[in-house]
Amino acid sequence: MHDWRPQQAPDLPDGLILFDGVCVLCSGWVKFIIPRDPQGHYRFVAIQSDFGRELARRFGIGPDMPQTNVVIRGGTAWFKGDSALCVLRDLPGWGWTRLLRIVPRALRNFIYDRVARNRYALFGKYESCFMPTPELRKRFILTADEIR
Repeated sequence: MHDWRPQQAPDLPDGLILFDGVCVLCSGWVKFIIPRDPQGHYRFVAIQSDFGRELARRFGIGPDMPQTNVVIRGGTAWFKGDSALCVLRDLPGWGWTRLLRIVPRALRNFIYDRVARNRYALFGKYESCFMPTPELRKRFILTADEIR
């Protein structure tokens, strides 16, 4: 059983987000972040890509039915609700979400798991991964070579 505590990831760049590219909710999360991150700090890797599957296995995530997304921040991989809170605190107008850290991780993850487990039924699933526009393509990572 995975406890989803933060893991060291000093070899990965800050701002890398691993997400389920066929999940409507997860792709919506990416679409929410992009306009609120005009400096382009965050870059995205769909778990369905070869590099995404490699990262998923590294962090103990089932690549065919992902249990969590991941954000790399300060050489650490953050999972589930921690991942979302790491991103939100950086976005203009969302810094107040730091207060949600007072909610115990176990409770945050319990809520996250309920939504994640039912995300396809509640929000739907794409037939293929979310495809960025040509101008956003540079923010989507397909191979390990692109993160250097």
